[in-house]
Amino acid sequence: LFAIFAFATCGGYSGELRLSVDCANKSESDFSIDIAFAYPFRLHEVNFDVPTCEGKRREKLSLIGDFSSSAEFFVTIAVFAFLYSLAATVVYIFFQNKYRENNRGPLIDFIVTVVFSFLWLVSSSAWAKGLSDVKIATDPDEVLLLLSACKQQSNKCLPVRSPVMSSLNTSVVFGYLNFILWAGNIWFVFKETGWHSSGQRHPPDTMEKQPSSYNQGGYNQDSYGPAGGYNQQGSYGQVDEYGQSQSYSQSGPTSFSNQI
Repeated sequence: LFAIFAFATCGGYSGELRLSVDCANKSESDFSIDIAFAYPFRLHEVNFDVPTCEGKRREKLSLIGDFSSSAEFFVTIAVFAFLYSLAATVVYIFFQNKYRENNRGPLIDFIVTVVFSFLWLVSSSAWAKGLSDVKIATDPDEVLLLLSACKQQSNKCLPVRSPVMSSLNTSVVFGYLNFILWAGNIWFVFKETGWHSSGQRHPPDTMEKQPSSYNQGGYNQDSYGPAGGYNQQGSYGQVDEYGQSQSYSQSGPTSFSNQI
């Protein structure tokens, strides 16, 4: 829809300006000189006749400038963007399996989206500059400077009506809106590609908990062997070098005994 608005407001434009030449001899005057122009804005091909205020002789003039390159470039990008969007919509709806096969569809879609984003920016900027030049070339005050009759102070030349450029201004706005739309869509298309999934990193698995008890080198959390041991009831036993068994309490030196 944005592409349609872009090329429709530019490619379908036609405008007109009107001048008035009031000669010293009223019979030679022309108060309604209409100059029409349209897309693709080859203004040097727009011809019009104006009085010279020197008898009945009239001179043939033309506007200045050729701005067809930027205008046609803008419209061409808009038309191709519309056609690609239409084709992509059909593929998304009816050929989803083919689109995701071998990841080729998302990659092509991603590359084309990037290219169109760049082209929208370039074409919109070029057409914005071209439109500025068109406005200057079709300004009635500027066109009056081309008339030889207006160079004589005895004659009065006035601009009657200026061309309406609102639709052309709208086309430039839609051009930049299309750039924002396509550039923003790059991220969503990128997520469909394999590049996005391969770039993800999963967090490492948590370490397994250490066992609550282990037996290593004759040590057991629950008890030692006959030579000595520790138990959860709070007692600790040990045999000294004289064969005496000594017992200590976990809570402190409250009980102490020697047994032979």
